[in-house]
Amino acid sequence: MKVNIYPDRQDVAQEFASYFAHAVKGRKEFHLALSGGSTPKLIFDVLAKEYGEKIDWSTIHFYWGDERCVPPTDEQSNYKMTMDHLFSKIEVPRENIHRILGENDAKGEAMRYANLLEINLDRVDGVPQFDMVILGMGDDGHTASIFPDEISLWEAADHCVVARHPETAQKRISITGTVINRAKEVVFLVTGGAKAEKARIIQKKAKGYERYPASLVQPKSGRLSWFMDKAAASQL
Repeated sequence: MKVNIYPDRQDVAQEFASYFAHAVKGRKEFHLALSGGSTPKLIFDVLAKEYGEKIDWSTIHFYWGDERCVPPTDEQSNYKMTMDHLFSKIEVPRENIHRILGENDAKGEAMRYANLLEINLDRVDGVPQFDMVILGMGDDGHTASIFPDEISLWEAADHCVVARHPETAQKRISITGTVINRAKEVVFLVTGGAKAEKARIIQKKAKGYERYPASLVQPKSGRLSWFMDKAAASQL
């Protein structure tokens, strides 16, 4: 595990954008699972403004690690956020954007998306393999849309599952831990002081760490990076 700490969220966005541009350079095809959240939004803005003409977007296929069960026009949609802050500002083939259809029946869509991953991605031991999975971490230690109260979903037999937000009961579709940990590379983007306690518990494997889904991110490739600001890393 490699931990990168920067002064603030904007610096995290700048540094990860540069890191990503280097990772995809020269690649003929790159399959990426995106995350929602405020930090990815900043990253998308940086990518669009500073790398819009430098990256060959036609080689990158975009997926999502999770999505809220809302229409693509809803302000809560991870797809809409990515469209507004990245896709609308760059030249990317529509066929390279593989969104989770949050407006559809959740169970059926989880099955469809799992099948899409099996078709589009190389499989290792029967598990679809992303080139990179970007993750966030909630104040409660959740990641993707696997929450502590449903941590058993992490090792579900299916590649995608239907999860529920513990407070709002909103349905979400999420890839599982098996898919996350099979990725060639996993990157956490964690910013803000509210994340500091869980970041410390998880990274230091302090008492009770295994209760948090984010602690289960252990890619078989060994390539796990955290991009954090000083606030999120303040207890490390």
